[in-house]
Amino acid sequence: MNEEKWTDRFCSLYGAGGDIRSYFAPGRVNLIGEHTDYNGGHVFPCALTLGTYGVARKRKDRKLRFYSVNFSNMGVIESSLDDLEYNRRNGWTNYLKGVFWAFGQKGYHIDHGFDILISGNIPNGSGLSSSASVEVLMAVCLRDMYGFDMDMVELALICQFSENVYNRVNCGIMDQFSIAMGKADNAIFLDTSDLSYQYAPIRLDNAELVIACSNKKRGLNDSKYNERRNECDTSLMELKKILEIDSLGELTNEAFEEVKEIITDPVRLKRVRHAVSENQRTLEAFDALNKGDIVRFGQLMNASHISLRDDYEVTGKELDTLVEAAWDQPGVLGSRMTGAGFGGCTVSIVQSDCVESFMKNVKERYYQAIGYHADFYPVHIGDAARRIG
Repeated sequence: MNEEKWTDRFCSLYGAGGDIRSYFAPGRVNLIGEHTDYNGGHVFPCALTLGTYGVARKRKDRKLRFYSVNFSNMGVIESSLDDLEYNRRNGWTNYLKGVFWAFGQKGYHIDHGFDILISGNIPNGSGLSSSASVEVLMAVCLRDMYGFDMDMVELALICQFSENVYNRVNCGIMDQFSIAMGKADNAIFLDTSDLSYQYAPIRLDNAELVIACSNKKRGLNDSKYNERRNECDTSLMELKKILEIDSLGELTNEAFEEVKEIITDPVRLKRVRHAVSENQRTLEAFDALNKGDIVRFGQLMNASHISLRDDYEVTGKELDTLVEAAWDQPGVLGSRMTGAGFGGCTVSIVQSDCVESFMKNVKERYYQAIGYHADFYPVHIGDAARRIG
């Protein structure tokens, strides 16, 4: 980001002067462990150098003024600390207003409004957590501007609370946690049941992470995300009749096979099989990465996609086309959908000398099958959300 450029843009919108501060919150990609976070399992995300930039200044009144470079046609959107009710018509500003609301709900008093400009380079609706990035950006701004005494884990939980309750998306903690706690050149091995975590250095040697964006837009509210979560919750209640467990993440593959008959619906049986097996794959992937076995890590990524396709049924033609085309390319160690699914992105590990041919060939095959282009982003693993100026 050209920090001076966006500060100048801020001043042209809102006027110069005052304590103007700049912030950044990354996007995230999950390497493996999909739809496990709300099932008490493990996830393995990392923060990216792509993300959301923000410039903000406290006001003396209670007015809120929002401007997004990405939605510049909407101009400056005005609101107030006295008008924090959710309204679908508020669009992208609901993610910011929800954080103000959540801070108040958690006892952090905010009595002055803000002028805010944001600009992001995360593809909107891609599954790289643009919404969580905006939420954590706003939370970091509030913590810094008000000097609130909270660590980044609490900050992430407040942002999850905002998304769950205010924006009515029943997401797990992974997105907000990885954006708030990211570390350059490391993935986060996170146990979502108790938020214990370890950093795992990503040593790809002569390989790179490549994100492929399907350009099929999706929003979690408009998808079957909440339906999948309800299917797992219902199945967990059935399993609790015979097991003393608090989450599906406590089951091994073997333990699940012994008790699976208690789940009466064949569709929900598949959902649980994915949740359990994906958690076990994530445990194995962490072990493989610590041993430097990137080949095995890639194999587990492939198996993850198959499970998401066949058992969890959240991939769809676009993501399957991208992944299956990737599997056919030389130099690809692993490829899978990432994020909630139903559109969005894939993540692949590709040998460095094959990246250009990989992007060219997969792009052509995708266009032939789908009728519009995918976009490709070789990415780097970055640090957590923070103040930058």
